[in-house]
Amino acid sequence: MTDTFELNGRQIVLKASSDRVVAERVMRHIQRRIDEDDWRPYLSQTDALQAWARLGGIRVQVLEVLNLL
Repeated sequence: MTDTFELNGRQIVLKASSDRVVAERVMRHIQRRIDEDDWRPYLSQTDALQAWARLGGIRVQVLEVLNLL
């Protein structure tokens, strides 16, 4: 079963209903890092985004919603 939910005006594809909570948590986490310009343990935002993009899944969808990828 797949479902979608809107985040920041764009659709995120969810594989399970519990993924909605995960997507919201990831969104808050990334937004905090942007607001605080805190990319530790990475050296820069670019390094962090590259590492997170390799992980795939919901995190990549959230990064795309935030226009970071």
